[in-house]
Amino acid sequence: MSTEAVAAPSQVPPSRTPDVAVPAVAINKWLIAVAVALGALLEIVDTSIVNVALTDMAVALNATISETSWIVSSYAVANVIILPLSAWLGRRFGQKRYFIFSLVGFIAASILCGFATSLPMLIVARVLQGLMGGGLLAKAQAFLFQVFPREQAAMAQAFFGIVVISGPAIGPTLGGFLVTNVGWRWIFFVNLPIGIVAVFLCSLAIPKDAPRPEKHDKVDWAGIAFLAIGLGALQTFLEEGNRNDWFESPEIAALGAAALIGLTLFVWRSLTAEHPAVNLRVLRHRSLWAGSIISISVGIALYGALFSIPIFSQQIMGMNAQQVGNMLLPSALAAGFMMPIAGKLLSGRLDPRMALAIGCVILGGTLMSLVPLTAQSGVDDFFWPLLVRGAGMVFMFMPLNMATLGPIPRNEISEASGFFNLTRQLGGSIGVALLSTVLTQRIGFHAAMISEHLTAGDPIVMERMSLMTHAFAAKGMGLVEAQHAALASLQGAVSRQASVMAFGDTFWLVAICVVAMLPLIFLLGRPPRGAGMGMGGH
Repeated sequence: MSTEAVAAPSQVPPSRTPDVAVPAVAINKWLIAVAVALGALLEIVDTSIVNVALTDMAVALNATISETSWIVSSYAVANVIILPLSAWLGRRFGQKRYFIFSLVGFIAASILCGFATSLPMLIVARVLQGLMGGGLLAKAQAFLFQVFPREQAAMAQAFFGIVVISGPAIGPTLGGFLVTNVGWRWIFFVNLPIGIVAVFLCSLAIPKDAPRPEKHDKVDWAGIAFLAIGLGALQTFLEEGNRNDWFESPEIAALGAAALIGLTLFVWRSLTAEHPAVNLRVLRHRSLWAGSIISISVGIALYGALFSIPIFSQQIMGMNAQQVGNMLLPSALAAGFMMPIAGKLLSGRLDPRMALAIGCVILGGTLMSLVPLTAQSGVDDFFWPLLVRGAGMVFMFMPLNMATLGPIPRNEISEASGFFNLTRQLGGSIGVALLSTVLTQRIGFHAAMISEHLTAGDPIVMERMSLMTHAFAAKGMGLVEAQHAALASLQGAVSRQASVMAFGDTFWLVAICVVAMLPLIFLLGRPPRGAGMGMGGH
């Protein structure tokens, strides 16, 4: 690791204090990168690690699978509420102080999750975990833009990108191993040693906060309330909508209305208040509003694919959680391998918009290659598509970060980063909600279409029924019982084939979303040479 001095910005607009007080002494930028990346990794892994343990939790806590889904939803809701507030919290309490407080709070909430003896207790602990973790990802990225000079920013973002892209794959792999070999509580206890190391490194590496003004601006309680209602209702609407038939459910309809009203009032409050909790005026930067639109599509592509592939592997291929995690791991390793290469290219003359277009083409192509999967597909059929997908995601995630946040002035990077990460997370929620609905509907559609061709007088159907009936009869069943077993087997085969075809539809849908993103790239301007990478405006 190299130790280099980083100068503080020479001028800061009087309305904002700098996010981090970088002293005139030498600081180790890469130690800061490692420290904040560990904190971000905790938050990202815990987003996905719980999914593989829901069945075990349901048994241990005497709950249904539907009820345990709130273990996932509660974390996501708390997470999206705090993300846009992270910049304000950092300004009010100090960037370093808030980040370390979030880390300590996240560790404490993880321990509470591990010791939970009932479902309500676990859900409350997950809410606390989401509130503490919400600021870790956005603040970690902001730190990197603040302490690295422009010529090193691409490599810093490459390092950070390894964490963000590999985290969703590490979660199921680690979770599957712990649930299978130790117990579900350890998916939370494992945060303790990693968190302690992260707290120690952050305390050591991150520069002290700038002196805070003695008199703080008034807290925008109305803006915070509107934000919590709007985003909380929206996230719950997306998480629970498909399970409750969307607007067929009065509760889901009410959540949709609350989200619309809450977010409308929040935008009005943010644009009219003298000191809003979330400064939406940062969206005056073209790179941010354009990049945030694309970020929603990236969230759909990233989390949508990660939603469909594990379910296909478990339901169609019969894999367990640990096997699914092992299958996804090479994709994360490929992303990690490609990150430094992409960082080097983007540090040179490669236009981030061109790199983003390359990533879209690669990801869209790999998703289309998954469409022909059958009920007989195995792990080998996923290996190369997932490997190439991991490399392709690098050319989407990293260039988009640079093109979006690069031109933002350093004193506004925290607000921009919080909003930008929020759009990606909401995009992921939209993607999962959309694909789960499409999957359910298309399974029913394909099952009906297949059944129409299986008429009782069809010679092929009659021959297959006869063979299956004789096979069951050979096992000692009576004729009527064997016929019923043969019919049930045929219906199972129809359902299985319908599911395979429906999964193919979801892969097509995500691929279309990725390709449709290409025209949006032209909304992004190329970061100006002299004002990029968080150094602009000074």
